[in-house]
Amino acid sequence: MIEVIRTIGDAGRRMADFRRKALSIGLVPTMGALHDGHLSLIGRARADNDRVVVSIFVNPTQYDDPEDLERYPRTLAADLEKAEAAGADLVIHPAPEDIYHDGYRFRVTESAFSRELEGAHRKGHFDGVLTVVLKLLNIVRADRAYFGEKDWQQLLLVRDMAAAFFVATEIVACPIVREADGLAMSSRNVHLAPEERVLAPEFHRILQTGASTEDMHRQLVEAGFGVDYVAKRGDRILGAVRLGKVRLIDNVQH
Repeated sequence: MIEVIRTIGDAGRRMADFRRKALSIGLVPTMGALHDGHLSLIGRARADNDRVVVSIFVNPTQYDDPEDLERYPRTLAADLEKAEAAGADLVIHPAPEDIYHDGYRFRVTESAFSRELEGAHRKGHFDGVLTVVLKLLNIVRADRAYFGEKDWQQLLLVRDMAAAFFVATEIVACPIVREADGLAMSSRNVHLAPEERVLAPEFHRILQTGASTEDMHRQLVEAGFGVDYVAKRGDRILGAVRLGKVRLIDNVQH
């Protein structure tokens, strides 16, 4: 049975034990509702490290919509089975009051890139993300931490934050894992109605067309999506759309 640690103090003591034994540690931060995308991160961490730690924490501070927070799937029993089968050694599953014992008085705020794209549509989102990730990096002090490229903006911000605060953990990027029809795997996909699930892969298909961002925006609207943005940043085209109550993000190289 996989080891489950529920307090920050216990987690710190267990990580110190690993370090005393000179064991390398890989961290996979998640909010649970694990799917094959998460499991690919765990598999990569297993290949790279002596011990693999998965955090499961539905982070309240990155939500600007209480209903969205409430809807997030919570499937701990299934998550523990999947994490163990994928190669995790232990799961850290803390309570919000343990992570935010300060009442969220102190937080990480990035003043440029976090205001664009996702940040422009989700007020305070990246403050919550960066704050909880920094806390987890400090708790685990892993050699490596693994993040999926689906959340491309998040990945870049986490990597830059780690560099800015001299965090020794290497931030490792892992490829997007997709369904057979191209839809990027996400815990929120379970909330798509059947007809929305049929339409959802069009999002990725349109991002791959090589059209202008304006034309992609038009195509997505005509297909039936609500569009928050389609934008080019570096070598990526990033997009965020809505189907019913579900918000999808994706990106492709161009």
